[in-house]
Amino acid sequence: MANPAPAETIALDPGTLEKLRQASTATVATLLYKRGYMNAYIQGAMPLAPGKPTMVGPAFTLRYIPARPDTDPIEAFRERDHPQRLAVEQCPEGAVLVMDCRGDASAASAGSILLTRLEMRGCAGVVTDGGVRDAEGAAALAMPVYAGKPSAPTNLTKHHAVDIGLPIACGEVAVYPGDILLGDGDGVMVIPRHLADEVAAEALPMEEFESFVLEQVRAGHPIIGLYPPTDPEVQERYKTWQATRAG
Repeated sequence: MANPAPAETIALDPGTLEKLRQASTATVATLLYKRGYMNAYIQGAMPLAPGKPTMVGPAFTLRYIPARPDTDPIEAFRERDHPQRLAVEQCPEGAVLVMDCRGDASAASAGSILLTRLEMRGCAGVVTDGGVRDAEGAAALAMPVYAGKPSAPTNLTKHHAVDIGLPIACGEVAVYPGDILLGDGDGVMVIPRHLADEVAAEALPMEEFESFVLEQVRAGHPIIGLYPPTDPEVQERYKTWQATRAG
């Protein structure tokens, strides 16, 4: 089967990314599940620091394979075309750098200096299933960083950077360049680019309904018939609730 259509052939509606910034990963996970996507949550990549804004942006990908002594001496960083360094300088403004480290967080995929450079270039965030070194400095950035764990060893000890801008696996999820990444306190979801507009359009109404449900639960209403709303009178209460908020 062919790969998804290239990202440059799939234009997003102007408001899609902003709508997704108001959505949660839990809501997006449910909406993707309804469409048959049951493996869209990146395993082993959690925020280095809580309280950051919701991360939303298209994926810019970097793939690592296992390192070897002949390919990854410390002198490798002197190479001006080193893929890790190039990825940091080429990741577009507003994009999310996504790194495939095969789920191995025993060494860093990047450190605070490179991550700071990404923030200064206006990137939307970083996601890696590997480690991050200088984690305290990385966590202090305004830009959200999602990683397997803090890890002091340099990437050269375990990871050999090979590909930029190609399909990768990150946290056991397929990520194609241009897919939309959404991250919050629960982790990171990968939204196939061709579904981003419709997922965004459905996310806010779903978030609103769940706000209503939460209020109803706090008011003592039972969950059966309320969530999902199988009782007709629930829909009537919801319409009244919406009208009250609108007024």
